[in-house]
Amino acid sequence: MRKPGSMKGLEELGRVRLSPSFFMRDFLYSEISVFYGIPNIPDNPDLAIAAGTKLCTELLEPLKATFGHLAIRSSYRNAAVNAFGNENGLNCANSERAKGRHVWDHLDSQDHMGAMACVALPWFADRYANGADWRSLAWWIHDHLPYSRLHFFPKLCAFNIGWSETPDRAIYSYIAPRGCLTKPGMGNYAGDHGDWYEDFPKLRHGVVNIS
Repeated sequence: MRKPGSMKGLEELGRVRLSPSFFMRDFLYSEISVFYGIPNIPDNPDLAIAAGTKLCTELLEPLKATFGHLAIRSSYRNAAVNAFGNENGLNCANSERAKGRHVWDHLDSQDHMGAMACVALPWFADRYANGADWRSLAWWIHDHLPYSRLHFFPKLCAFNIGWSETPDRAIYSYIAPRGCLTKPGMGNYAGDHGDWYEDFPKLRHGVVNIS
C-alpha cells in the first residue's frame, strides 16, 4: 500500500483490519499530531500494518478477551511526530529508540520489526485506584503473553506494551518500586509468579468481554 496522499487514502488505511477487534484507525490518533498539526501518517503502511497486526493478535486481543475493554492511550507515531515530541519534551523517546516501538513503520537498529501501544485496562485501573499493586498485572502479562517490553505509568496504571521479532522480555515502571522489575538474567525472571495474581481471570484467547 502506498503512503496515503489524500483524505480518501487515509480513510482506506484506517479501514485495514489488524485483528478481530482492532482496525488501523484505532491507532492513528495522536494528541501531538492533532494539537501541533503534524499528520500522523505512516511512511511505510505495509510495515506498519504487519507490525500492528502482530501487536494486536498476540498481545492486545488476549488482553481484551481476558480483562474486557482495553483503552488505547497512545500508539503509532510516524517519525516526524515522534521526533517533534522528543525534541519538545512531550514524552517521546528519541527517534532511534522509537523505531520498532511506537514508530511501527521503521525497523529498529537491528533491522527487526516491532510495534508498541500505551494502553489502560479499566478492569485493573479500578483495582489500582483501590490500592492494587501494579506488579500483579505485570507478572500476569509476563507469565501469559509474548511481550517484548512493558513500562508502567502512575496515571490509570497505563502501560506501554510492545511486540518485537526479537523480544527483550523486560519490565520497567515509573510507579514505586520504580525501575526494572525483571529482565533475562535476573533471579526473579523465570518460574511461576501466580501468587501475585491469584484472583485474576484466566487467560482467554477469544474475542469476548467479561463483567
